[in-house]
Amino acid sequence: MTITSRATGREEGGNARDGSSQPAAKRTRRERSKGRSKPTRRAAVRGALTAWLGRPLASFHLILATCVLLVVIGLMMVLSASSVASYNQSGSSVYALFGKHAMWVGVGTVLFWIGLRVPLPRIRQLSTVGMVGSVLLLIAVLTPLGSRVNGSQGWIIVGPLSFQPVEVAKLALTLWGAHVLMTKQAVLHQWRHLLVPVVPAALLVFGLVMMQPDLGSTVTLGVVLIAMLWFAGASGRLFATIFAGGLAGMIVLAIGAEYRLTRILTFLNPESASDAARYQADQAMYALADGGLFGKGLGQGPSKWSYLPNVHHDFIFALIGEELGFVGCAVVLGLFGALAVVGIRIAMRNIDPWIRVVAGTLTAWLVLQAAINIGYVVGLLPVTGIPLPLISYGGSSVVVTMLVFGILANCARNEPESVSALRSQGPGKFGRLLRLPAPEPYRPPPERRKAASRKGAGGGARKPPARGSAGGPSRRPGRSGNQRSTGGRR
Repeated sequence: MTITSRATGREEGGNARDGSSQPAAKRTRRERSKGRSKPTRRAAVRGALTAWLGRPLASFHLILATCVLLVVIGLMMVLSASSVASYNQSGSSVYALFGKHAMWVGVGTVLFWIGLRVPLPRIRQLSTVGMVGSVLLLIAVLTPLGSRVNGSQGWIIVGPLSFQPVEVAKLALTLWGAHVLMTKQAVLHQWRHLLVPVVPAALLVFGLVMMQPDLGSTVTLGVVLIAMLWFAGASGRLFATIFAGGLAGMIVLAIGAEYRLTRILTFLNPESASDAARYQADQAMYALADGGLFGKGLGQGPSKWSYLPNVHHDFIFALIGEELGFVGCAVVLGLFGALAVVGIRIAMRNIDPWIRVVAGTLTAWLVLQAAINIGYVVGLLPVTGIPLPLISYGGSSVVVTMLVFGILANCARNEPESVSALRSQGPGKFGRLLRLPAPEPYRPPPERRKAASRKGAGGGARKPPARGSAGGPSRRPGRSGNQRSTGGRR
């Protein structure tokens, strides 16, 4: 009786000190389990995400999702941004410009499917024809066949349809330049092989585009050239030379046109610029500031009522900030960030050098173009008139960008793990729906295979075989096999 009361007293005393009705041992175990649950959940989520990203077609699905989300956001924002301009032009309908944009998205969807379905070796074979054709179109647009829109003679208009050849030139330069560089891969350490004929052809395209004139597209073409040389493995000295030459060229172009010089001076010293010169940039900043965290609501932004000129073209990101707020802007930035990560992942996971250069260059083109557009909308860069990919209103830009996404998705399907899965397990539901053929495994060119076989047969320099390997020296000098065996037992 005494022992029981003492034990009970100790237990009650311990509970009274802790202020709970549970024993200390049970409470400690529960606290430890709670402390372990959070890291375990995090580890489980991280492990599930890592496992999903390790699936063969993860890059392909991510590219599809990014493209679809950007197209949906673009349709939604173009409908909101162009409603007032559509009514002012037509006098009866607020859907006039949106209908044209939706039509171009439909054409781009067909080209997305073509870029996804055509085998990449076939696209590489056609790259030379595409480059020659794009140069001829850039020459044709400077003749009476071209039309001047917004001060630039860069359009070919046929009836109700308009077309901008410079968008095709960006893609053609990427595909053809990567083809030439990878054909000369063995001699790219020599500058004359690295630069000729890619850089002269690129400079020809630059000159034709500047004759329109179109500085924004020239900047994008420069991004394509630099990214292509970077992924081809050019040296750092070359990029320093290109940077110096590009800076000098920009200064010459800025001085050569009054409106370009005004834009740069307004950016460098906005206080001294006139109200008319900084009007568009100021209105974009007001729109972003009015949006706040969640925005005024879709369709409720006042900027499109002629306060912000060209809002459905180059400054649509300002309307996103005004109507969808910081959250909407963060979603758009996150999608382009995801495109950058997935595009570089596709380039790194492929073993075909041409696909690696093409995937990296196309990704850099789209992401840096978006960065330039967003940069001048928020006041970090001078205004250059570059559209936001898949979101700004446009015809040629939307169509070519969707074709670029189709080629990127095709590159994702050519990753070695994807090729193995598609050839062994079938095309899957999406592949059967779109009638996508299984990609072929990568095979090195015949010259490379012959060089490798000659090197292995003794035609090239051979490394001395490792000690103890088959074909190498199997004994140390001065010892017999029995001595080695005895020494091994010791």
